[in-house]
Amino acid sequence: MLTRRQFLARLSAGTSLLLWPGLTTLANDASTSNQRLLVVLLRGAMDGLAAVPSYGEARFADLRGELALPTSGRDAVKRLDDTFAMHPSLAFCHHLYQRKQFGVVHACGLPYGGRSHFDAQDCLENGSDSPDGSRTGWLNRAVAEMQGVKGLSIASAKPIMVRGDAPFMTWSPTPKHASSPEALANRLADLYAEDEALAGVFAQALSAQQIVPDGESRGGQLANIMQSAGNFMTAEDAPRVVMVQDTGWDTHASQNAALGRKLAQLDSGIQQLHDSLGDHWQHTAVVVVTEFGRTVGINGSQGTDHGTASTVLLAGGAIRGGKVHGDWPGLNQLKDNRDLVTAQDVRSVLKGVLRDHMHIDARALDNRVFPDSRDVAAMEGLVG
Repeated sequence: MLTRRQFLARLSAGTSLLLWPGLTTLANDASTSNQRLLVVLLRGAMDGLAAVPSYGEARFADLRGELALPTSGRDAVKRLDDTFAMHPSLAFCHHLYQRKQFGVVHACGLPYGGRSHFDAQDCLENGSDSPDGSRTGWLNRAVAEMQGVKGLSIASAKPIMVRGDAPFMTWSPTPKHASSPEALANRLADLYAEDEALAGVFAQALSAQQIVPDGESRGGQLANIMQSAGNFMTAEDAPRVVMVQDTGWDTHASQNAALGRKLAQLDSGIQQLHDSLGDHWQHTAVVVVTEFGRTVGINGSQGTDHGTASTVLLAGGAIRGGKVHGDWPGLNQLKDNRDLVTAQDVRSVLKGVLRDHMHIDARALDNRVFPDSRDVAAMEGLVG
């Protein structure tokens, strides 16, 4: 009989372990909660002032220059209140905002004060106050506090955010360049059949593959991934906590066109998730984060450069939406005369959602999920 070690040795010689989702497996205990959480990481630094512009401020148009979108006409920003609006590409998100299922937390930042994508992403994902503060991720540690809850990340490699001791499956759709997936499946099935435990894992893998939509959803790859996330979250014995990620948010040049496309893809992804979740949407919270913001002013390439504070976006039937949460520092005082000032720690937002939606104890959040963060209070009123 083929041993587990022999099987893995054979497989690693020619096939990615992440090609089939069940190869990184989950614990089998069932969740007792109906609450669901999706974390979306936008790598590259989304411009929060473009996604949710403070159009009502007197200095906004002058500071943003050609990046400031019109306030009337077909391509106008979508008004939220007297100060804030939403980018016109976020049409479905604006619809959810009006239904009080979408919210915004502006001027969010990290304890890390630099402008390196890699260091900032590490800090955001490990949940500490520095890029090397922890080798594990805050979302994995959060799942460890949830009795019987399963975790899933949809990624080609396991992100730092989900690394750790808690059971967290990492799954990637079959890459388009993979040759003859049916033949590969048959070969894998023969190998798995020699091991009873692995045979069950392979059955899980095939089931996961079947709930992924064929082709590419409207809205591009991110929409496709978020539709898959919704399908996973409604499956039998489903993962309750899911993390997805997207790249391409580093808009140094031609930002209006590039960011408009990316925001439209995010908007479509949230709509695909909403539709695929069905009734489960009412028990779902979506948290969209990015590593830092961008400069308030435009650069010489019609884009923006690395900044400090950005925006956290919240969606879902469990969210207390229809408002911009938190403190707003305004544009009169900029960090280094170029960046939006941080008014709230991203961890404050994450703590608020984890405490009130996933019911994690405040002491666990302060000491284990986000170590040594007792001075970062959980934000109130995000869930309800």
